Formats: sequence, structure tokens, C-alpha cells
Amino acid sequence: MYVAMNRFRIAIGSEEEFEAVWKGRDSRLSELHGFISFHLLRGKTFEDEGYTLYASHTLWENEDAFSAWTRSEQFRDAHRNAGERKVNYLGHPEFEGFNSVEGA
Repeated sequence: MYVAMNRFRIAIGSEEEFEAVWKGRDSRLSELHGFISFHLLRGKTFEDEGYTLYASHTLWENEDAFSAWTRSEQFRDAHRNAGERKVNYLGHPEFEGFNSVEGA
């Protein structure tokens, strides 16, 4: 199994708008071979630093299936208008990818 995560720092006050963007987009992930699941996670709000932490979390059968997604038409469609979104991101998303070593 492969876990792909992007961490986002979203300015306090922009959380609702950020979540609406994710809820309203059609990622077409289910069309991809090897896709297992997706979750958008809301983390802690860091008042002193002015942001709420989020993570997008996808599970894939393996890293090759995830890599195929990043080269797919579905990926391009899902990210087509990313630069036009008005959500107040603090920095670029931080990607983290993990191969499963052990699981139950």
C-alpha cells in the first residue's frame, strides 16, 4: 500500500472556503486503477502562527498506481483551475509519500 499526503497551511478565516473547494471538485480518483480511498483531514489551528493545518490523504495499492494518477487526464482535470482559487494558502502544499512496511 502507498499513502500520498499533501499538507496545507490555510490562513485562519479561510477554512470554510478551502473545504468548499475540496468538496466541490470532481477528482475522478475512483476511475484510476489502484485507488483505494481519499480523506481531507482538518488538523490543529495554530493561532500564534495564523493558520489551520489540513492534509489530503489518499491510499493506493502501490506507488506505481499513485504515479500513474499524477500523469493522468483525471489528475490534470482535478488540478486545472488550482491557480485561480482564492483560498488563502500560506506557502505551497507539502507532499509526503509513504510505502507500507507493515499493516493489519
